[in-house]
Amino acid sequence: MNMDIVERKRLVTKRVKEKEKKPKFVRQESWRYKRIKENWRRPRGIDSKMRLKVKGWPASPNVGYRGPKEARGLHPSAYKEVMVFNIDDLSRVDPELEAIRIAACVGSKKRVEIIREARERGIHILNVGEFKEPEEATAKST
Repeated sequence: MNMDIVERKRLVTKRVKEKEKKPKFVRQESWRYKRIKENWRRPRGIDSKMRLKVKGWPASPNVGYRGPKEARGLHPSAYKEVMVFNIDDLSRVDPELEAIRIAACVGSKKRVEIIREARERGIHILNVGEFKEPEEATAKST
């Protein structure tokens, strides 16, 4: 499944267009009671009309609503996400097709090193956040 970035962008836009046609799945009777949020929960009651798929009741998620197979797992930027925990993980990343997401457990010192190395290699970073150079580097130069 090796395809270029243009093909991947086309697949991502196709996924978005297909998603627009699908219903917004809501929790059973969330429209009736203020205390029940719309977050999807599977209907499990023995007399549940949604579980029985009665005509006129909202649709439940099922396999027919899945997105295109080639577009699954792709970030909206059309890159495949790769989780990175240290600098060595960058060597396994293909900058043309993959983008990195720095793990939340990575500290600020190592995060700065990973970001610097990724930019040198031309790797796209999905969660840079507010990137600032460490104070030590700016203090030494003055």
